[in-house]
Amino acid sequence: MIERIGHLLLAALLLVCFASALGVVHIKYRERRLVTELSELRESRDRLDSEWSRLLLEEATLTTHARVEGKARDELGMVLPQPQEMAQVRR
Repeated sequence: MIERIGHLLLAALLLVCFASALGVVHIKYRERRLVTELSELRESRDRLDSEWSRLLLEEATLTTHARVEGKARDELGMVLPQPQEMAQVRR
């Protein structure tokens, strides 16, 4: 009887050990997948940061006063009014 309980206990311990090993394998696999995903997300963030910086620089270039004034004059035919053409508006 005691020998049978010993065999059952040994089988249970082996089953628990096997389940634990499977758990470790699963956790390591999931960890590697998450590390890969984190790396990809960091690369994506870096690309987006770079593009954002480039767009900010482009915006600053496109909105300079001289450029806007040149576009208004050259493409829209706008000119500064003469002093006699100006009127002051009061509230």
